[in-house]
Amino acid sequence: MIEIKEFNKNNQLPTSEKKQIISFLFKSLEQYGDPESSIEKAINYALGEHGSIGGHVITASLDNELCGAVVINKTGMDEYIPANILVYIATEKAQRGKGIGKALMQKAIDVTVGDIALHVEPDNPAKKLYEKLGFTNKYLEMRLIKEDK
Repeated sequence: MIEIKEFNKNNQLPTSEKKQIISFLFKSLEQYGDPESSIEKAINYALGEHGSIGGHVITASLDNELCGAVVINKTGMDEYIPANILVYIATEKAQRGKGIGKALMQKAIDVTVGDIALHVEPDNPAKKLYEKLGFTNKYLEMRLIKEDK
């Protein structure tokens, strides 16, 4: 049975579990991921650290083994863009197709207040799951990548 846990400003994530989730997301996101330092920043934001407004970190475990995770950050700008952004979601490769991603997404939908935005590559197989859960493609995203970061 899948065990789902939620962490936020009021229900903090133990440091050892945080490190495990960072490593898990880094590995499981594959070509769709970011460096571990970026994943850690998103998790810290979701947990309300450094004065952020917070969000949610949701995990899924099977037999006490981490098999999925979601990170959602509140935007604080819900009057003109969605109130939440789904930053990361991943399931363990060997567990994909077993409903874990759907359970994580449903929990994320249930615990957030306001709309949720996410970015997904057109070739990402998870796109079908998002569409089944009611996500639509409202905009074409455009970016200017500045070299002077």
